[in-house]
Amino acid sequence: MKRTKQLIDYLGREYEKKTVKSRLMFKRATKVMVRGGSHSLRLWKPYPFFPASAHGSTVTDLDGQTYLDYWQGHYANLLGHNPEVIRQEMEPYLAAGSLHTGFESSAQIELAERILASLGQPGLKIRFTTSGTLASTYAVMLAMGYTGRHYVLKIGGGWHGSTPYLLKGVKFHPGRGFNQVDSAGLPPEFARHIIITRFNDPDHLEKTFKKYGSKLAAFILEPFIGVGGFLFCSPEYLRLARKLADDYGVVLIFDEVISGFRFCPSGLQRLYGVKPDLSLFGKLIGGGEAVAAVVGRTRIMENCERAGVSGLRVNFEGGTFSAHEEYMRAGLAMLGYLSSHEKEIYPRIGQLATSLRQGIEGAFAAEGLKVVCTGGGHIAVNGSSFFMVNFPEKDNISYSYPEDIWDPARSDVFLREEALKLALLINGVHVVHGGGCLSTAHTEEDLEKTIEAYQQAARIFKKFW
Repeated sequence: MKRTKQLIDYLGREYEKKTVKSRLMFKRATKVMVRGGSHSLRLWKPYPFFPASAHGSTVTDLDGQTYLDYWQGHYANLLGHNPEVIRQEMEPYLAAGSLHTGFESSAQIELAERILASLGQPGLKIRFTTSGTLASTYAVMLAMGYTGRHYVLKIGGGWHGSTPYLLKGVKFHPGRGFNQVDSAGLPPEFARHIIITRFNDPDHLEKTFKKYGSKLAAFILEPFIGVGGFLFCSPEYLRLARKLADDYGVVLIFDEVISGFRFCPSGLQRLYGVKPDLSLFGKLIGGGEAVAAVVGRTRIMENCERAGVSGLRVNFEGGTFSAHEEYMRAGLAMLGYLSSHEKEIYPRIGQLATSLRQGIEGAFAAEGLKVVCTGGGHIAVNGSSFFMVNFPEKDNISYSYPEDIWDPARSDVFLREEALKLALLINGVHVVHGGGCLSTAHTEEDLEKTIEAYQQAARIFKKFW
């Protein structure tokens, strides 16, 4: 019989012994902030640790506990925390003064040129903003303004930030799957205008387009789905999405906020050879700063500044800190380094992640427990630096769809999301959703320590499970 309460109580006690100062800091935070913070995913139970420093593959908290970190700034830090190569590029500029001015800068033009050149597709334009949520919001607005339609199609299990246009089909609900609104505060018509299709399911996609195609403004999807399980779309699925979008006059949007520049110094779309109408980028393109962007065909992007079919332009202004020169320069440093070191970076982190996924599965197997790691490479991608640890409830789970990841009848979500988190923290490893991503700062020694931490977690689970 599963002894859930005993397990979580034990893990909580062990964690609290190591993080006294963080517990006091969190108590202070709860007095002034809702639940003690500003991002729910960072606020795990019983409380988060508070970093005192972060460098390379590690984070050290207020109590002096050091953790191997696979969250890496929401997957934004491909070069690890505070990489020297970016700091060296930024120091002269920061020394000269980098406070916000509110003016355009040449660095914005340079970063725009670099991103567009990496895609190798003529006839594109770009506009910057400061978050993936804003990028997805503006992209949907552009699609609606361009087409004059007001329905959006998305993948069940896909996450595109907290934009009201797409807050449906993110969380799995037993009995209803992904077909439910995920937030209060939305007008009912928003839910009716968000249509859900199944990940990597061509038959369902064709049926959905046949039913709703003439009403759809956009089909938005992640070529590599993040929260949905670190799963790659098949090339055939993306080619079908492109064809159907063309057939029905729908704007095809690729959300590459996570995948952009993570598998090669460009968008994942370039490896697939499928060209969307609009693309969203973020995370890596800012080099650790708040940068996101919408890239797209000129005829669509120009609706930012000229009236569309409704007679109005799309009010895509990016925000006060959009294209801040400091952010642009950090992005240039990051993308420049990735481009010039492409042949050493991507194969290495892909190989390390393969070893890590295999090592984790082996560590649990040695304790008589079964886990399955998702995030591995794909026919279109030589190597992947992502990994997610899943606990199958049945022997025949394939882990091909977000439903396999989040349906509690198929996977033990509690073990992955809560118990494993604490079990790894007390053994010096920090993960999110049971895993995360590697950076160039992670070493083979780090991986050995990580695999040992997962095996220690497995031993703890055996005592209570």
